[in-house]
Amino acid sequence: MKAEIIAVGTEILLGQIVNTNGPFVSKRLADLGIDVYFEETVGDNEERLKQTISLAAKRSDLVVLLGGLGPTKDDLTKQTVARYLNKPLIEDAAAMQKITRFYKETRRPMTENNRLQALYIAGSHPLKNSTGFAVGIFYQNEEGPDFLLLPGPPGELKPMFTQVVQPLLQKAYFKDHHLYSRVLRFFGIGESLLVTKLADLIDHQSNPTIAPYAKTSEVTLRLTASSRNEHVAKKLLDEVEQKIQSRVGEYLYGYGDQNSLVNVVVNLLEQKKLTISAAESLTAGAFQAMLADVPGVSSVFAGGAVTYSNEAKMKLLKIPAEVLVTEGAVSAQTAKLMASAIKNQLGTQIGISFTGVAGPDELEGNAVGTVWIGLAFKDQPVEARLFHFSNARPYIRERSVLTGLDWLRHELIK
Repeated sequence: MKAEIIAVGTEILLGQIVNTNGPFVSKRLADLGIDVYFEETVGDNEERLKQTISLAAKRSDLVVLLGGLGPTKDDLTKQTVARYLNKPLIEDAAAMQKITRFYKETRRPMTENNRLQALYIAGSHPLKNSTGFAVGIFYQNEEGPDFLLLPGPPGELKPMFTQVVQPLLQKAYFKDHHLYSRVLRFFGIGESLLVTKLADLIDHQSNPTIAPYAKTSEVTLRLTASSRNEHVAKKLLDEVEQKIQSRVGEYLYGYGDQNSLVNVVVNLLEQKKLTISAAESLTAGAFQAMLADVPGVSSVFAGGAVTYSNEAKMKLLKIPAEVLVTEGAVSAQTAKLMASAIKNQLGTQIGISFTGVAGPDELEGNAVGTVWIGLAFKDQPVEARLFHFSNARPYIRERSVLTGLDWLRHELIK
């Protein structure tokens, strides 16, 4: 299935509102195994909307239109689609009853244009709106693409999709088959390189499908298998995951939409009954803040120090002044001493440190994005690793924290 999304509304084009419906619908369609290949935004203009629909109809199996189902003059979506299909609009009795009952109960006059919200395209399936008045529409077209029309307000669209549309599409397109998904999460590899390494698997995918998604500082793959039997689907997912792991398994850190890198690290610390402390310079406590967001982390996280200045490094961590002068605050030696000092002071099995240049100016001759991470891990020799990150200051700090977490993860699974 190839789907296309058309967001309708001049207010979106003018930047007056942000289209949050598009990403929501795209993700839900992907969960069903329906790929979204195109997404457009068109204003409240019948001719331009008709042109957009005509183009979508030539290249997609399912055209999803968001918005334009209300009672005002600029709500043209269902009327335009009906004309394109050469179908009349008819009234949904249940929706009309809901509208009239509302105006009667609130003792407000009902204008005639409110009846537009109860109209749907003849031959289509009207979709109940549990939180609003405008009915959605699902039209299965024997001579071309199917059409799905959804209301614009997110408070109406999201429950309609979850409660009505999702099971309807499942029944319409997959019949007695069910979809089973698995999300793989990767860190330390970009989307372009990941896709390159898996190019042949992606190009020849059928069942399961492989859908890559780039997120902030990480990449996810959603594997989706279709089968009548859960055991068969699991086997299909296992087989394709094994192929993926054989190529990029070193970057795979977890599964699921909610299983973040910090959660994985905290879980590993808990399993191995290890405690950690942190000394931070350029990250200014961001690493500790990320740990503290995980419920129950106090069992493995003792605390730490934010030593942003050289004076703080000397006073709190006892870093020798001569090291800061000869080696510099942004150096392997300082990173090692910071990690070792915080580990010893707080009596933890692991100490980690972050020092570097977040910008906007270089420091001690080091370019912006130069980062040293130190790791004092149990009874092993203290290590320090050099990284070079590009982009803006917040990205450098976030990337530093996540890179430190990923280094910890690798050490914990050895």
